[in-house]
Amino acid sequence: MIFKNLIFKLKWRPYQATVLENFDSHIEDNHFHIVAPPGSGKTILGIEIVKRLHKKTLVLAPTLTIRNQWENRLQTFFTEHQNFKNFSFNLKEPSDITFSTYQALHTFYKTFEKEEDYYTFFKKHEIEVLLLDEAHHLKNAWWKCLYDLKEQHLQTVVALTATPPYDSDKSEIIKYFKLCGEIDDEIVIPDLVKEKNLAPHQDLIYLSKPESDESIYITNFKEKIKEFVYSLFHETEFIELIKNHRFIKYTESYLEEIYKNPDFFSALLIFLNGLKIEISQDKLQLLGFDEAEDVDFPEVSYEWIENLLEGILVTDRENLEQHEVYLEALEKKLRKLSAFSKNKVYLNGNEELFKSLSNSPSKLKSIIDIVRQEQKNLQEELRCVILTDYIRKEYLNIPTSNINSIDKIGVIPIFLQLKNQVFYPKGLAVLSGSIVIIHQSLIEQIEQIDSIEDYKFSYLESDSNYVLVSSTSSSSKNTVEVITKLFELGHIKVLIGTKSLLGEGWDAPSINSLVLASFVGSFVTSNQMRGRAIRINANNPNKVGLIWHLACIDPTDPTGGKDLELLSRRFNSFLGVSNNDNNTIQNGLSRLSLPEEIFVNDVESLNLKTILESERREIIASKWHTSIFNGKKIHDEITLVNPKKKATKSTKLDYVNALLYSFSEISLIIGMLIVYFSLLFVIDDPKIIQLLYFSITSIFIWALFSIHKNTRSYLKYGLYDTRIHKIGQAVLDTLLELKIITTPKNKLTLKTKLKGKGEVGITIYGANRFESKTFVNVLNEILQPIGNPKYLLKENKKSWITNKFTKQKYTVVPELFGGNKKDANAFLKHWNIRVGIVKMIYTRNLEGRKHLLKARLQKIRIRDKAIVKKNVIWK
Repeated sequence: MIFKNLIFKLKWRPYQATVLENFDSHIEDNHFHIVAPPGSGKTILGIEIVKRLHKKTLVLAPTLTIRNQWENRLQTFFTEHQNFKNFSFNLKEPSDITFSTYQALHTFYKTFEKEEDYYTFFKKHEIEVLLLDEAHHLKNAWWKCLYDLKEQHLQTVVALTATPPYDSDKSEIIKYFKLCGEIDDEIVIPDLVKEKNLAPHQDLIYLSKPESDESIYITNFKEKIKEFVYSLFHETEFIELIKNHRFIKYTESYLEEIYKNPDFFSALLIFLNGLKIEISQDKLQLLGFDEAEDVDFPEVSYEWIENLLEGILVTDRENLEQHEVYLEALEKKLRKLSAFSKNKVYLNGNEELFKSLSNSPSKLKSIIDIVRQEQKNLQEELRCVILTDYIRKEYLNIPTSNINSIDKIGVIPIFLQLKNQVFYPKGLAVLSGSIVIIHQSLIEQIEQIDSIEDYKFSYLESDSNYVLVSSTSSSSKNTVEVITKLFELGHIKVLIGTKSLLGEGWDAPSINSLVLASFVGSFVTSNQMRGRAIRINANNPNKVGLIWHLACIDPTDPTGGKDLELLSRRFNSFLGVSNNDNNTIQNGLSRLSLPEEIFVNDVESLNLKTILESERREIIASKWHTSIFNGKKIHDEITLVNPKKKATKSTKLDYVNALLYSFSEISLIIGMLIVYFSLLFVIDDPKIIQLLYFSITSIFIWALFSIHKNTRSYLKYGLYDTRIHKIGQAVLDTLLELKIITTPKNKLTLKTKLKGKGEVGITIYGANRFESKTFVNVLNEILQPIGNPKYLLKENKKSWITNKFTKQKYTVVPELFGGNKKDANAFLKHWNIRVGIVKMIYTRNLEGRKHLLKARLQKIRIRDKAIVKKNVIWK
């Protein structure tokens, strides 16, 4: 039996033991897929799983560094004398366990003339298990040779990852789970912190203002766009083009084309409505609206103007040949404004504007501020790593007097800015794949670690206090290994590197401050980099790691701008402790309590709060301790914010009370009418009778208006949380019937809660993480603005009062249920039981498109508003 001599030398951590206890039941389908964050012992778990399978295994990793770690962990934790010999790094000569990379497998695959020979090779060498480490790294070409190997050779697949690619596009997600199987188990960060296998930590955001020239560029761009949009409303030829567009002038003749271009048609109508041009009722009836039904058009926004301009300049241009001269002039204007590129209109900001913020030189000053503060906070204990995207070698020998003129972010610019301003110039170093820099005083420290003969040192031309380091011997220790050792020992206190080298697989447990100056790449990459700072340090059991994120504020955008928006999206994949009094562990930017609106003038005060928080590491550790024991498990939750009213407990009660109050007003009027008619028999003066009649009539009309308003509010908002709960029940019942959720129904509980700030939260308890996330994704699709579903649900006519007060009549059949009619009918059945009677409409024919356009127009006002949020909460 292979691997029989591999024995784990330590004691399994509780969460690792739980995973291994469940392993036998999960592997029955020949797949075992586990999610585990950095620091959880994922690699060691993988080796134990390989051992238990007793089959020859191919381990694939994303990089050579990680590949080598697998062999290192096997020898260190599963052998007494690091003497396990039955392994290989060479795919051409596999052993009992072969360690390689995805890229190497693809290269190996291309050496075979016939695919069948490729499969035969693995059969011949009896390799039956594929272990995939961080398979989200797979490129398209790499994926095929791996998936085909799995299918042709009937491999058992073990997949380990810290970050499933939930934020990738749909096709990537489908491919990933097709290869790895559904998630069987998950180790979560709170469990690791609880067991003291990850350090308490906090994410901090440090803001900056754009440089003066950047501010001028942004402000000028926004002003010119504002003037351009204003001109469209007063430009006769543009208005006439829209008014006489065939979709508007001959709507009935172009219905099929209109149904294929609902966004463009909506933009035409919204622009005309913005001009106060009435949309004729007969056109709206052609689109499916009843004669008495209002279309609640939104205000004309930049997004709708973008849709309109892209329609006439791109998608519909060939049908507007008679306006070509004007359209050419219009396109020229947009290009001059840098608002038209690659057939897309950008009124809110072009790529150049966004890059000016994400790569703003103001972030160099932020890095200096952060390092200074962390030196003050930690002094000799400081172990700071700064990760960025580019090296920028061209600045290496720039004269000292010109350093402040550098306007690019990169390894060398950061190094140059810091070397004259940090308190520990000897402790500053650079580590990247192509360039390594240390202070010259550390040469003798290298001699304590490795042979000095194996390295070449050359002094920097611009500063002889620092030397470039390069290895001269293939037999010497890896340069990365030596510099890392100097960092761990404290000789290096601030290390600047690239995310490509240090962002994943690099291990330095002493890091207690991480600055993410990386702005290129996926959310997965961000989470991997963040994982460097949260590992425990045996030499510092009280370590609290801080992860610093940088954002440059857009002075023209009250929400902070695109840079902060990108950071907000990234925070959706980060789980951490809140910095308020709630003591919760959750994802999202909201846990940092930033204001909803951020202006340039707020930067100093917000940064000061951040600095003060960085000084209180012991409070961060205490918050983790309290928050962990306030919960038991990770839950996925959908949170809704009503776009018009705040659906809180108090407001719901307000609607009920207001409705009751309105009816009490009617009771009072009835009483007054009785008195009025009684007085008619007593008073003879016609003027007094007329005054009484006018007063009673006025009060009666006012009371009817009050009842109308409050009844509408109650039906629309007072029942908000109840309706959401019913929809959640319909989704859950469908997932159970289709066996997408396999946990027994009696172990599941659906809870809907009215929270503060106008929020309604809905969570499923008792499900595993995959089931919970699936439920949330399906419910999210239902609650979002309508896209292009295959099926719609349309409410049947109800009583006159609900039809009068509630306009929402359409709901999408989520994509997960809409793949075939049988599954869609299952959802229809449960919707009818839980929510109300509806009929299902197929949207892929002309009549169905008519309903789809109407549905989208009905929900048009809430489009693009972030009223639905997916949260991950420990509770």
